[in-house]
Amino acid sequence: MFELIFLGTSASAPSARRGLPAQIVKHNEFRFLIDCGEGTQRQILQSGVGFRNLNHILITHGHLDHILGLAGLMSTFMRWETIEELNIYGGRWALDRVHDLLFGVVLRGRKPPMTLNLREIKPGVFFEADDFTITAFPVFHRGSDSLGFKFEERARRPFLPEKADALGVPQGPQRRDLVEGKTIRLADGREVRPDDVLGPLKPGLTFVHIGDTGRTEDLVAVCENADALVIESTYLEEEAELADQFSHLTAKMAAGLAVKANVKQLILTHLSRRYGEREVLAEAQSVFPKVRVARDFDVFQIKQG
Repeated sequence: MFELIFLGTSASAPSARRGLPAQIVKHNEFRFLIDCGEGTQRQILQSGVGFRNLNHILITHGHLDHILGLAGLMSTFMRWETIEELNIYGGRWALDRVHDLLFGVVLRGRKPPMTLNLREIKPGVFFEADDFTITAFPVFHRGSDSLGFKFEERARRPFLPEKADALGVPQGPQRRDLVEGKTIRLADGREVRPDDVLGPLKPGLTFVHIGDTGRTEDLVAVCENADALVIESTYLEEEAELADQFSHLTAKMAAGLAVKANVKQLILTHLSRRYGEREVLAEAQSVFPKVRVARDFDVFQIKQG
């Protein structure tokens, strides 16, 4: 299961109710912060998530509304919070701007309060855990080396406890061994193989996050059949020319991508202050019904149906 916590859902500038872009993705013990707009550290505290295990920050691109909050976050880490290692991932241009912000403005010759790694990533898998991976892919947005992120659980064979019970496999380490693909021997000498207690291979969950982007035709394949797609929706179709000028999407364009890619649910974020939430939702739902417009502090669980 992936849990998404929206900390900032506004585009370009904050509004009275929406902070600048930031979102936490939780998966088991892992916490990933995607983007870090101005004021993100306060949003983290207000959400109740806190800073524990927040060791990985993924930057979609280097525009200031997506990175300025790193300065405040680092300042807080220097004074109050204890974190041993912080990894910031992004494209080269984004990391250059992050480096200037942190080392040129905040630290100014001082050492970071933790091991700080600025990790340049290119399209492809850049993070692997036992049960999921994260892949970066290119996104078109005003000449910046923008990236989207795809979180994928590994396919697995589910453990069937009723079969284990019927075979007399006791609770405990032997069941774990079977899940890990090991053959076991019971106390009475009988041998039990993984195939005896595991079901057919089942694909894992897939969640795609896309920050700022000006076009969708090159994103269909990477979003195909995703369990959830989070994507910007800065404009309405009545101002499609402005959307094209500033390399952003309309709600209709985002919903059109969801249809073409056959995603299960669509979550819109990065909303302009010029529109009401109901307007954005109505335009998207006219194309793709399974859509939500995220608000600050909304929590969504992406799990098997």
